[in-house]
Amino acid sequence: MGLANDRRTSGMQGGSVDSFNEMPDSLCYEVVYADGRSFVCGSGRPEFTFVLRDSNQYEWLQRASLYSAATAFIQGHFDIQGDIISAIRFKKATTQLSVRDVFSAIAARFAPRRLESWFQSRRRAAQNIRFHYDRSNDFYQAFLDAKMVYSCAYFKDKTKSLDEAQTAKLDHICRKLDLQPDESFLDVGCGWGSLVIHAAEKYGARATGCTLSLQQEYLASRIVVEKNLDQRVEIHECDYRNLQGRFQKMASVGMFEHVGRKRLQEYFRKAFDLLEDQGLFLNHGIVRPEGTADGPETLFLQQKVFPGGELATLSTVIREAGRAGFEVLDVENLRPHYAMTCRHWVQRLGANAAECLQHVDRETYRIWLLYLAGSAVSFESGATDICQILMAKRRAPAHRRLTRDYIYS
Repeated sequence: MGLANDRRTSGMQGGSVDSFNEMPDSLCYEVVYADGRSFVCGSGRPEFTFVLRDSNQYEWLQRASLYSAATAFIQGHFDIQGDIISAIRFKKATTQLSVRDVFSAIAARFAPRRLESWFQSRRRAAQNIRFHYDRSNDFYQAFLDAKMVYSCAYFKDKTKSLDEAQTAKLDHICRKLDLQPDESFLDVGCGWGSLVIHAAEKYGARATGCTLSLQQEYLASRIVVEKNLDQRVEIHECDYRNLQGRFQKMASVGMFEHVGRKRLQEYFRKAFDLLEDQGLFLNHGIVRPEGTADGPETLFLQQKVFPGGELATLSTVIREAGRAGFEVLDVENLRPHYAMTCRHWVQRLGANAAECLQHVDRETYRIWLLYLAGSAVSFESGATDICQILMAKRRAPAHRRLTRDYIYS
């Protein structure tokens, strides 16, 4: 249904107020211009407000590709007040694929940096990780939970707080791994140490974590010492490919998206070598649905957020894990949980904007706000999944739980 017939206008004196085509029937939004003029499209209370210079910019926003609109937002050419997640969902629903979007998708797939799909040096891997995670520990503390868990939370019900849901996620992983006292545990890509610290404190594990982020290694090591866990927890700044030894239980949470589709076999073979023969390995990461191709959002993420990152399909992940020698024991899709997690992060970014801007520049803040809001839309719509895959070595003796009751009891 066209919006022109449904809009309510206040303070408008001439000029075009043609609104976006094919707007969802239930949506209502407001447009405010720099000179104070405003109008509302749809009926009811506006979910968000576009703050624009003038009617020409509004007309441009209607025609703009997703990539162009995202770039203009992070550069501060216009603002979005209210529910930015609804604003992004609205823009995606009302924007037809443009020539710019087509070229953006091609660039995402064939740009020179995509050579990393085939080969990535350890130096380049470190640069990519530090680009994202070494912005500022204080910045991340401003919108993450108290434990600084930067991955999908686990909401046992929608009333749980982010802190409760992140603690529940750490428990969910440890219980799936059947983690026992004094077992050796490795977290590949340990972030700020939340999982290894939880595994040591609550489950009595001897835990090791590795990260390529200098900022994460510094803060995680400090927390370990402050909690008097330095005899049970080790944090290393190193590439997972350089790890040595064998571990009874292993987890990789939100890390393998940085590996790249073409290098998954190398990744799983290394995990296989690090795991004890009767051990368990839980791989937790984002995957794309079958048939999904790179789009303008992919180019935005590659350039602004996660250089070197790629998403594989679940079938590809399972195939490459199987080729490395793993047997899949359990797969759980946590997509609704990640949608809620991203919403919490977006709300916290908005509520703590002033504090965030003390630690990063305005463009970085807007990039994170946009990418996390866009991620919420992607998980809510089913355009992206997040799966926990529990694995064991296929050649290992049959020494495992016969049901999954132990995870929930």
